[in-house]
Amino acid sequence: MADMSEDSRKKSTRTKKGTLSEGRRARCTVVFVCLAAAFLLLFILNMMTGTVAISAGQVWEVLTGRGPETETNIIMAIRLPRVIMAAILGGALALSGFLLQTFFENPIAGPFVLGISSSAKMAVAIVMILVIGRFGSVSSWVLILAAFAGAMLATSFIIMVSRVVRNMAALLVAGIMIGYICSAVTDFIVTFAADSDIINLHNWSLGSFSGMTWDNVAAASLITGICFAAAIFISKPVSAYQLGENYARSMGVNIGVFRVVLICLSSVLSATVTAFAGPISFVGIAVPFLMKSAVKTSKPLVVIPASFLGGAVFCMLCDLIARTALAPTELNISTVTSIFGAPVVIYMLVRRQKHRER
Repeated sequence: MADMSEDSRKKSTRTKKGTLSEGRRARCTVVFVCLAAAFLLLFILNMMTGTVAISAGQVWEVLTGRGPETETNIIMAIRLPRVIMAAILGGALALSGFLLQTFFENPIAGPFVLGISSSAKMAVAIVMILVIGRFGSVSSWVLILAAFAGAMLATSFIIMVSRVVRNMAALLVAGIMIGYICSAVTDFIVTFAADSDIINLHNWSLGSFSGMTWDNVAAASLITGICFAAAIFISKPVSAYQLGENYARSMGVNIGVFRVVLICLSSVLSATVTAFAGPISFVGIAVPFLMKSAVKTSKPLVVIPASFLGGAVFCMLCDLIARTALAPTELNISTVTSIFGAPVVIYMLVRRQKHRER
């Protein structure tokens, strides 16, 4: 009887574990289905809305190559590249935030808050003023390289500070100060720029997905796709690293190389976003948090694609609001992302403080 009772308990335990696993899997499936549905809905709405209203049927005709010439030109030359870039860059920004949070073991870490976006903006501003003033135009790849250099500069400083200052609030303040310093340098440079360069830089620095071309889409897709694939490839080391450096070492992870890969991937992603769309705030912090809360797991193999898709949906929604809220005037994208993202960050801080008090 005792053996039978013990066997029953073991069987019950296995069943409960299986049920929990199945429940978590079902939850993740529901989350991804909802994200996919939201992505499709926002894609259609972004194609339909604008100065010229286009029906869903006309959008379908254009995408299948049977649409009228006017609607085809509007969608294929303006709206489609824009919505694709909003999705790609939104996903890149959310993934960059997740990687930074893993690196610093800090849920508030993000490219905008830590001053990485501001540093990338400073580098791009310098290149835009110097190169455009001399040659009249600048390649997308040059801007990406400049943004990457600026992002790495800020990241290197943050890493040095994090080795001395372990306090999360102090690290956050250091990142904010870096952002202010880079913004001040940018403003100083703009003072000596030509009027035409100032206009170009001002429009770009506000943050926007407008004016995207298919060449931009190709470049952003290539870089972001490689970084996403690399992030998926290192998902197991990320999972081990989340349990602590000692555990990761025991699992055979080379911590030095792993940390370099993490910081390079996050910097490339945030630099790509800044180069094409300017600095965009709060996406890198809010979206990974929301996705972790939705899927109820921190498993990288789940959170990485969820964060990417969530970032795409978030930025597509914000871009739609930016274009339509005060039409024909267009809001800059950071204004809208701040309205939705800042409350999430405040909630994160309050919840974290409550957990500490317990």
